[in-house]
Amino acid sequence: MSLTAYLDKGASLGRGAPCLTMDGTSLTYGDVQDLSYSVARALARAGVRAGDKVGVLSGNDPTAFACVFGIARRGAVWCPINPRNAAAENRELLDLFDCVALIHAPAYADLVAEVAPSLPKLTTIVPLASLDEWLAGEDVEYDASPPDDTVMIVGTGGTTGRPKGVQLTDRNLETMTALTLMGYPFEHRPVYLAMAPLTHAAGVLCFPVMAMGGEIVVMPAPDLGSFLDLVERHRVTHTFLPPTLIYMLLAHERLATTDLTSLRCFWYGAAPMSPARLEQALTAIGPVMAQLFGQSEAPMMVSMLPPAEHFHPDGTVARERLASAGRPGPLVTVGIMDDEGRLLEAGERGEIVVRGSLVMRGYYRDPEATAEASRFGWHHTGDIGYLDDDGYLFIVDRAKDMIITGGFNVYSAEVEQALMAHPAVRDCGVVGLPDEKWGERVVAVVQVQPDVTADPAELVAFVKARIGSVKAPKQVHVWPDLPRSTVGKVLKTDIKARLRSG
Repeated sequence: MSLTAYLDKGASLGRGAPCLTMDGTSLTYGDVQDLSYSVARALARAGVRAGDKVGVLSGNDPTAFACVFGIARRGAVWCPINPRNAAAENRELLDLFDCVALIHAPAYADLVAEVAPSLPKLTTIVPLASLDEWLAGEDVEYDASPPDDTVMIVGTGGTTGRPKGVQLTDRNLETMTALTLMGYPFEHRPVYLAMAPLTHAAGVLCFPVMAMGGEIVVMPAPDLGSFLDLVERHRVTHTFLPPTLIYMLLAHERLATTDLTSLRCFWYGAAPMSPARLEQALTAIGPVMAQLFGQSEAPMMVSMLPPAEHFHPDGTVARERLASAGRPGPLVTVGIMDDEGRLLEAGERGEIVVRGSLVMRGYYRDPEATAEASRFGWHHTGDIGYLDDDGYLFIVDRAKDMIITGGFNVYSAEVEQALMAHPAVRDCGVVGLPDEKWGERVVAVVQVQPDVTADPAELVAFVKARIGSVKAPKQVHVWPDLPRSTVGKVLKTDIKARLRSG
């Protein structure tokens, strides 16, 4: 299926049904379909050809997201540009992707004016504020791109160097959509609430919803009070939040009084979730929690833990699974590999590798990085983990986050999970810092629950009791907040930099 096929499928189930809703106003499936044709024609008039790259720079906005389908209908390539990035990073992405056109929200006019003069390939700039004027014009003939061509390029982010562009094809997104519909509970016309950025996971999760003619309720800004209001008002069935926001939701004063009975699937992902907090969510939110694990290069559905698999058949919580990332999907092959390319047995730890039509075409204009990520014929995720005897995948850590202290390998994620089991800890990040005696020492930074204090020595003792003294942090710092990425991940590079600078 092409990217536009999800919209067209939804429209075939009723053009008058609400498709994209925000602040009480809806674009119907017919509205979005008509807009997509107009955008495709306008792009063709502007000289944008099939295969050209078109950026979209906007926060969560129904019209901006509707334009994505016009880009795809033209046969061009959608390049989501994260508005929370710094201007220099977005300029680098637009240059890296070879974007010839950019559609942007009014709030980012100054940013566009700053970067556009240094981007000679960027010949068409379309402010959403004047979209109607740009769309007006004569019809033109155009040819779209062939099936299974690149339809989307996603920036990996530049936290560890120059960002890379992940090329995703029709087939990649079709596989992701199929896995989503196969693996999680869906009924006719789901209602999906998008609070997380549509430039990331929350955006591609719209495609399976649209294929069923569902409604997407868009939140322009993250606000947990509004999130609870919208779940209740729109009878939301599906939503997605990263763990950091779920922790905040669990502490929200209105959670217990909000009607959440419409929820069928509350996805969590993008970062590991504390098993202790997950078990709390299964009670406070309901038996609807649903994990997904993937990355830009293999979007979303490498492995899945649907709501039912959080429980045993007798209804008791399957605590032994809560630390897992679920089981590989039926259209994905997952292995654990050592440094020499040997696949390991169940229980052995190594790098998580993936095969199948979920895996990207490659990195845009970066054959060296593509070859490195696909050595031995598998896509290398950069995550360390293992598969148990029942096929559940456990992610131990990012390879780059492993700490070697006194000759022992310490996985930062394991220390973080131990800290998160303490009731005073809301969130945390664990890093390794240079140490003359140990090589590296384990250091933790924690954010505590509202109106709670925490004694660092008590937290160290708590972790020692759970996972031993070798893995316990040598230091614990309590910060009012943690540095986070635009999608809520704790930025360990920033933590290290702040700790090193004192």
